[in-house]
Amino acid sequence: MTALEPFGARLRRAMDERGPLCVGIDPHASLLTAWGLNDDVAGLERFSRTVVEATADRVAVLKPQSAFFERFGSRGVAVLEKSVAEARAAGALVVMDAKRGDIGSTMAAYAESFLHKDAPLFSDALTVSPYLGYGSLRPAVALARESGAGLFVLALTSNPEGGEVQHAVRADGRNVGATMLAHLAAENADEHPLGSFGAVVGATLGDLSSYDLEINGPLLAPGIGAQGASPADLPQVFGAAARNVVPNVSRDVLRHGPDVVALRGATDRFAEEIRAALAAV
Repeated sequence: MTALEPFGARLRRAMDERGPLCVGIDPHASLLTAWGLNDDVAGLERFSRTVVEATADRVAVLKPQSAFFERFGSRGVAVLEKSVAEARAAGALVVMDAKRGDIGSTMAAYAESFLHKDAPLFSDALTVSPYLGYGSLRPAVALARESGAGLFVLALTSNPEGGEVQHAVRADGRNVGATMLAHLAAENADEHPLGSFGAVVGATLGDLSSYDLEINGPLLAPGIGAQGASPADLPQVFGAAARNVVPNVSRDVLRHGPDVVALRGATDRFAEEIRAALAAV
């Protein structure tokens, strides 16, 4: 397997050239209906193809949510495979939002599904859950390094329920979310220009100055738009680490479909707002 250039380096270049915006591909049943599409495989394919056509040539990252494809079974997964390939061919990096997490050979199999260079669903990075212990992610970390891919580890998520795990305090006095950030900083040590192992940190969380977000890796930041955060919030939430933030917008872009021109317009507006908000960081 011939490895790609490391994900962190490819992401840094894409962010510098295209801006850091990440657009989600989230084909909710309600969005399919709003677009005038049926909630079936044909509607799924039309939706995904349109989002890729409208955005893949202008954003740094596209993030398909695997669950919305998997619910249609093998034909839905086939649509996902095609969407990933077409998005990458158009120059966007693809972060597969699958939030996989398990142990041993099962974690290795999940990693092979999304991070092996020859896999049909190969993506530039994968979201993973570390709550069977950070060490359970080792098979994914190893394969990501081998293939030039990356990981985004759930650390400080925007959903209220996340706090009962992520804010739990360990015996050493550090909470679980901070522990995950420390693990990632260790993974990214000495990497240049950016490490390949990032954290998921919600843009809706307010002041995070008590956390060390300087992990020398990317911070995938959901919550912009419909969940209540705005581009202007990014410097306050992320501080000096905002230069490595990948802000994710889904519904507030996707609701402008199925018109390709309207989708592009919404994408460009968010990209410009984010660029302006981060300019002084």
